[in-house]
Amino acid sequence: MNPVLDSLHEVQGELTTEIDDELWLAQFDALADCGYVIIENFLPNHEAAALYHYAAGLSEADWNIAGIGREQQHTLNTRVRSDQIRWLHSEVAAEAIYLNTLNNLRVRLNRRLFMGLFDYECHLARYQPGAFYKKHLDAFKGRSNRVLTTVFYLNPEWHAEDGGELVIYGTNDEILETVLPKQNTLVVFLSDTFVHEVKTAYRERFSITGWFRHNASDAHRVDPPA
Repeated sequence: MNPVLDSLHEVQGELTTEIDDELWLAQFDALADCGYVIIENFLPNHEAAALYHYAAGLSEADWNIAGIGREQQHTLNTRVRSDQIRWLHSEVAAEAIYLNTLNNLRVRLNRRLFMGLFDYECHLARYQPGAFYKKHLDAFKGRSNRVLTTVFYLNPEWHAEDGGELVIYGTNDEILETVLPKQNTLVVFLSDTFVHEVKTAYRERFSITGWFRHNASDAHRVDPPA
């Protein structure tokens, strides 16, 4: 089994006396059991709606073509993915709200599941009609410090015929989950365990994809880089 998932199982029984929010307790249990969890109504509805309007109101100049891999391994390949991204920064007020929320979740995950999550990074993603992202893992070569992937959906009134589903696969390539990118839904899963893809979107689709990371600093490399 995955060593991170093993460690989650070890602490699963220690959670019941310290979390007073039964909903979050259930989510932590699901993450420990399965390695992934799907959370509806993650934010207050008005905050989720505000994030959608912020993303939809960005100009073309605010978006960049998404690549594959990190740092020296970074390449562009529109046959694999064709979305556009914008990295979030705490200096931007609308983006700081979401970053602060996920940092609070990081603290809670560390406190309850002892995951040793060091920081969080994320970007907005825009899938225009016809865009997709083929099957992949998020723990890239040279970036194995990505531990948990998060995907938060911003899209109101999304229906099956709109496409753009997130498909999560098991170890035998079986489909574990097919998730419509409906507004205010958060998906969390182990980055190095679950192959996943985004099916072709047939209308404009927005999400925030992020990663909780371990600290991979050593004597020769500072992580994250300055």
